[in-house]
Amino acid sequence: MYPLRVFFAASLLAALEVAGKAFPFESIQLTQADTQHFPAIEFGNRETAPPWTNPTPRCRAWPGSPGWPCETEWRQLNISLEGALLRPLPPASACYEGDSYNETTCRWLVEESRRTHFWIDDPLSTLTQWPQGGTCRLAIDAEGTCTRGGFPEYVVNATTVKQIQTAVNFARNKNLRLVIKNTGHDFGGRSMGAGSLSIWVHNLKDFEFIPEYTIGPYSGMAVRVGAGVESWDQFNHMATNNISVVAPGGPTVGAVGGWIAVAGHGSLTSKYGLGADQVLSINIVMADGRFLTVDPNHHQDLWWALRGGGPSTFGVITSVILKAYPPITTTSVILSFSVNPFLNSTTPPQDPNSLTDLTSFWRGVSLSYHYCPKIIAVGGYCFSYITPLGNSSFSFTSSQIIPNITVPAYRTLLQPLYTQLNTLHNIPVSLPTTGITPTLYAGNGSRTGAGDFPVNTRYRSRLFPAYLWQNATAWEEVFAAIRAGVEEGGYTFHGIAYSPTAEVAGWPGADSAVNPAWRETALHGSLMDVQPEGITAEEVRAKDERVQGYVARWQKLMPGVGAYMNEGDPAEKEWQWRFYGAGYRRLVRIKREWDPWGVFWARTTVGSEGWEVVTADGYPMGQNGRLCRVEGGA
Repeated sequence: MYPLRVFFAASLLAALEVAGKAFPFESIQLTQADTQHFPAIEFGNRETAPPWTNPTPRCRAWPGSPGWPCETEWRQLNISLEGALLRPLPPASACYEGDSYNETTCRWLVEESRRTHFWIDDPLSTLTQWPQGGTCRLAIDAEGTCTRGGFPEYVVNATTVKQIQTAVNFARNKNLRLVIKNTGHDFGGRSMGAGSLSIWVHNLKDFEFIPEYTIGPYSGMAVRVGAGVESWDQFNHMATNNISVVAPGGPTVGAVGGWIAVAGHGSLTSKYGLGADQVLSINIVMADGRFLTVDPNHHQDLWWALRGGGPSTFGVITSVILKAYPPITTTSVILSFSVNPFLNSTTPPQDPNSLTDLTSFWRGVSLSYHYCPKIIAVGGYCFSYITPLGNSSFSFTSSQIIPNITVPAYRTLLQPLYTQLNTLHNIPVSLPTTGITPTLYAGNGSRTGAGDFPVNTRYRSRLFPAYLWQNATAWEEVFAAIRAGVEEGGYTFHGIAYSPTAEVAGWPGADSAVNPAWRETALHGSLMDVQPEGITAEEVRAKDERVQGYVARWQKLMPGVGAYMNEGDPAEKEWQWRFYGAGYRRLVRIKREWDPWGVFWARTTVGSEGWEVVTADGYPMGQNGRLCRVEGGA
């Protein structure tokens, strides 16, 4: 019997070793032999890299400059990439007079494209347009000319690791600016850059369910997710495999990559932690062009840094292994009320829960936020907006989303909130008696991810610490500052209450580069507005200064708080501390060790303070300009 037990044990070990191996596209890799006839794609050597502070060359190569690759080199690169090199035009070029003009296409883009997946599947476009520079605006009967602006010069449609390695090596060896893009679901301009070579990982859609996966103390279900998988893809895979996986709430947000590299929040944050907390292994192409597997047993410094230490910083992620859980249901209803001080008998409210008393409205909103820790305590979260409607009118909407709770328990938990809103503030809301139904946390094959359209939303965020909810005076002061941003400033406040503590994160999530402020937070709050097209650099600076003044009121009342980079301000003045916390210096050391050339750069990523985009008009945070070293920067 003993040899038989050994046989079964060996068989099980072999099965576990096979499960979760690299995807087929990751087995296609660049070799030294591939580089022999084209030195521009040779691998890098970190040991012989120039010093980090080397000021030469000061700027990345620029189209038309002496250092820019010649047409022969671009053709040779495309051969090495097996035809994956693209030079796409901005979609809006169809609206401008010239060779690309097409009235039918232009009209479809303006009127119909928002109902499709077009913008997510475009190799250039991002959902936030203002960093591009407004050089090719989408409009019927557009005037002037369309130029590339902040969009990349070339795009590599990566479908193998070999293509990613080739692109990274070419960019490093030819001193090119390099950017990484999946869906373009990006609020700060990280997915674009003038004069750059872009690695587009959007078509790396592979997914694998791993029934048994063991690493360190973890033993359970897992999934391997390709870098191009979107949240809606992920949810549909959950339904197919009868599992749940922590995923972004936005359907077209990439399920891995930038989401987990910063932190990654969603509707299971209070129950299972952040996206970064789910990671068990990462496959990645580094700045020297080499392909690594990074996990608790290999490259421990990178293992710490890649989970929370910033996107577009250390390499190009190709796939990630994440924890998976048994199927989860979520239960929620929308709480909504508004205020219009000018309502009267001749102006009936459109909202049956509308008030005329501003004081009652704001007290009701404060009470709703103050109730959220009870939701967090059972693994749920509150997802809310306070929206200015003009003419001193405002609306408040909130969903209290709770996993794995029965309908009676949900009603028992929420009823006191509704009772207090009724009795204390005379707000006519009621918890529905019917229609509260737990929903499977999965796509059931029905999610498509359609409906995104380029806009110019800007976020300024902070992580509000949990101690505020234990001190009534402190909360009232902070809430007054939130109210000022909406009522005086005219900004929308987006609040998401959750608590991804170290205990919730568990192993290995509790030990990572995630900003420690996340572990103390109970609310992620943002002020949102739209950056209009066509405004001048001076007008942008004035807008920035105004909204930052309101955020500074929060900051004064909550010294030392952090912020979420993915929904933060690219103009954040103390971004090193706000986005990364006390681990920033350690991250810089790791960045310099693994990317001594500074191949990977994006605004507010680790080490990015040593470089700047030099725009023609000084447009703040724009990407329509050459990337150059800051004089005296390291």
